[in-house]
Amino acid sequence: MKAIHFGAGKIGRGFIGAVLRKAGYDLTFVDVSKQLVDSINKEQRYTIHILDFDTYDETIDNIRAISTDSKELPALFDTADIVTTAVSMTALPQAAPLIAQGIRHRKKSLNNIPFNIISCENGIRATTQLKGYTYAFLDSAEKTWADSHVGFADNSVDRIIPISSFDHPLDVAVESFYEWNIDKTQIKGTLPPIPDIHLTNNLTAHIERKLFTVNTGHCAIAFLGNIKGCKYIHECLADKEIKNTARNIMQQSGDALIAKFGFNRINHYKYIDVVLRRFTNPFIQDLTSRVGHDPRRKLSANMYFSYPISMASEYHLPTNYLSLAVAAGMKETIPGDSQCEEIHQLIKQKGITQAITDITGHTESHIIQEIINAYQSLNP
Repeated sequence: MKAIHFGAGKIGRGFIGAVLRKAGYDLTFVDVSKQLVDSINKEQRYTIHILDFDTYDETIDNIRAISTDSKELPALFDTADIVTTAVSMTALPQAAPLIAQGIRHRKKSLNNIPFNIISCENGIRATTQLKGYTYAFLDSAEKTWADSHVGFADNSVDRIIPISSFDHPLDVAVESFYEWNIDKTQIKGTLPPIPDIHLTNNLTAHIERKLFTVNTGHCAIAFLGNIKGCKYIHECLADKEIKNTARNIMQQSGDALIAKFGFNRINHYKYIDVVLRRFTNPFIQDLTSRVGHDPRRKLSANMYFSYPISMASEYHLPTNYLSLAVAAGMKETIPGDSQCEEIHQLIKQKGITQAITDITGHTESHIIQEIINAYQSLNP
């Protein structure tokens, strides 16, 4: 089994590449950094340091890498079983022409065995976006061939990879937990086995479960912690009031998800507890200022709080704790964060009621009043 992975950074090495190599894939990293490529080819191994309540190391070995400008790259597609990316959403357009060249080369090699491309970015339906970028570089015959022989499978990924440095520059630190859900309806042929991945017929449910549990909870903790002067996420959760409030916020979002997707309530509440435990990991030195930055974007209509409020309202479920999170976000004061100042100026210029509508998209009077009440109850 052969895998090509674009992006040899910490997510590539610490998550996707490591999972593929441990599954027995012959793994080739592709990266724009020649220094990183040279280092991988020299060492051919690195260590993943699992920093959690139980710490241990895993060795990833027998790996190689090539540069994005290597003439060897297109031919690697001829025998690849899977191609993955972890390059960031903004870099997908740069990966697309390289992937198109690979598809073109495989077609010319007359290898008609289906293979799959999976973009493991922190974005919704990233692979579908990558497909659009890639098809822009294919002619009509190549697109027709790809439609039959190349699967572009969307997925959702979840693993915390903290900022870290080691004497060995390829080593990376990760938490022990990870989750990788793949839309099996978009798979072409048979995906060779990868332990611990989850193939699903309803990826949207898993995407929203992750976004509106993990991201909602993470961001809420940062907002609440910043108000109290906490520096790190795990420090916030040492405060019982913040921890209980965060759990209530996540449960209100969770109740909406349960109503929408039919999740088992007991299992979903256990998932919330797992997520909270992950956030208490003392080795994950995650700054509240980092998690809570850009609050206006995170409070907007389709993001971590406004969307769950809309979802909960649709099912006539309570939203008071979610509204509290919105209010806390509107109180954010992070040095150097322009969106914090934007929110404060908007409130001064238009008043709190119009500011809430402009930021969140909500126009319902009871929701706006609920957020106002929460805003007035918070200090400073």
